[in-house]
Amino acid sequence: MTLTIWHNPRCTKSRQALDLMRCRGVEPEIVEYLKKPPSQSELRRVIELLGVKPRELMRKSESAYRERGLADVKNDEELIEAMAHDPILIERPVIIGDGKAVIGRPAEKVLELV
Repeated sequence: MTLTIWHNPRCTKSRQALDLMRCRGVEPEIVEYLKKPPSQSELRRVIELLGVKPRELMRKSESAYRERGLADVKNDEELIEAMAHDPILIERPVIIGDGKAVIGRPAEKVLELV
């Protein structure tokens, strides 16, 4: 099975999830999503795999969330567009593989795919 991690090397939870995968002998494809943001269609696909609403994939504590007034946005497509435009809004890490995805918070969530 091939796993992909949307990774931020500066994030403790993201590093922990990556370490857990490696401890289990899995070397995922690492996508530094802040450098290479997912497209809106990729975000839609991952949101579907996660089985969540777009807002559940967002980091609501980010200043960009407040500055853009996203708490008041009701349209899911607008939220997806915001994440594609400003990937700092995407919760991390996201691990994708075998038709499934998890948000690695806590990091042990990655074990559902490994």
